[in-house]
Amino acid sequence: MLIKNISLFHGPELDYVQNTSVRISGKHIGQIGTKLLPLKGETVLDGEGLLMMPGLINSHTHIGDSIAKDIGIDSNVEEKIHPVSGFKQKILKNSDKSHLTSFIRNSCISMIKKGITSFIDFREGGIEGINLLKNATLGISIRPVILGRIEYYQNSSSIKNNISIPQSHKLDLQNLLVHCDGVGISGPNEFSDLALQYFAKTKNIRAIHSAETEESNKISKKISGKTETQRALIAKPNFLVHMTYASQKDLVMATKNKTSIVVCPRANGSLAEGVPDVDLMLDAGCNVAIGTDNVMINSPDMFREMDYLWKVSMGIKKKRLLPKDILKMATTNASNLLGGKVGIVQNDKIADCIFIEKHSIDLEPMHNPHASVVQRASENTIKAVMYEGKLVHGKI
Repeated sequence: MLIKNISLFHGPELDYVQNTSVRISGKHIGQIGTKLLPLKGETVLDGEGLLMMPGLINSHTHIGDSIAKDIGIDSNVEEKIHPVSGFKQKILKNSDKSHLTSFIRNSCISMIKKGITSFIDFREGGIEGINLLKNATLGISIRPVILGRIEYYQNSSSIKNNISIPQSHKLDLQNLLVHCDGVGISGPNEFSDLALQYFAKTKNIRAIHSAETEESNKISKKISGKTETQRALIAKPNFLVHMTYASQKDLVMATKNKTSIVVCPRANGSLAEGVPDVDLMLDAGCNVAIGTDNVMINSPDMFREMDYLWKVSMGIKKKRLLPKDILKMATTNASNLLGGKVGIVQNDKIADCIFIEKHSIDLEPMHNPHASVVQRASENTIKAVMYEGKLVHGKI
């Protein structure tokens, strides 16, 4: 397939190219250039008036709670989503599996229509929970990256006494990791140093919630004398989630450990827990990505997430952020979490792409394409979505 006369956000820096041609070869982007000619028998599409950009990567979701939208809207974090006592867990345990599957599936379809081609999910419920998500996404053109979890948590006494994970649960974890892409750890306040060290030995992706609330940071210091981030890094995670109350020292440690950060600003805001300091994170050299977090709290909409993060960050800090930096968090920065093969429009990368209608009533005229996408684009401005080289939503 050859797409001619297309505008483009190209490469890891999302450089704006006004007019070029892009060849799609199977699942990959084959060639990019102004002088490409059609091959014999090749499908040729005219991209006039369209902006081709990487498919969005939703770097943190809890899609399993799609059945519980806006329940307990005025409840605090612990009451809502604590991994043991939160009413979310009670809802999931008491809901019919077919109903859970149906609502998860709906959320996936919603994400595709909003230009999300990959999402990274913290999947509760052990192997059963993993299989539930796999079944829900069957036949849907979206890439779920599943970080599983064993239903085992330690109390403050076990943490203070540095009790390791029991052998039976170590075996459970080893078995679980055969079925998913990595481990999504609830947080350092649920595990001892020895337990976190065991997580660090696991292969594939490791991720952990950290410094989401002021209270969780206080609990960590009370139990261990260390910040949540200091303890979270014991697990050698590929990325830390939230970091809303991370200090500059915490952020520098994350950078030194080559650990990325995934922020979830709308979730933090809706839970009245503040706003992550992305400006400080960028100054510390952190690789920052964005996620929409629990579907029970937020719609899985990365356009709304980018717009919110950009404006509220500048409103609070009274310091300008580049819209391109925000857009990179939803695409090329997030690509680093997944091995660099998706989230970038470049030769040999997987062809997951969005085609934005530049002449949409909300976008035209596009004087600053990066700003236009970050603050003005929406599901309504998407002309088509491509997944692994095939148009799966809309048409060109």
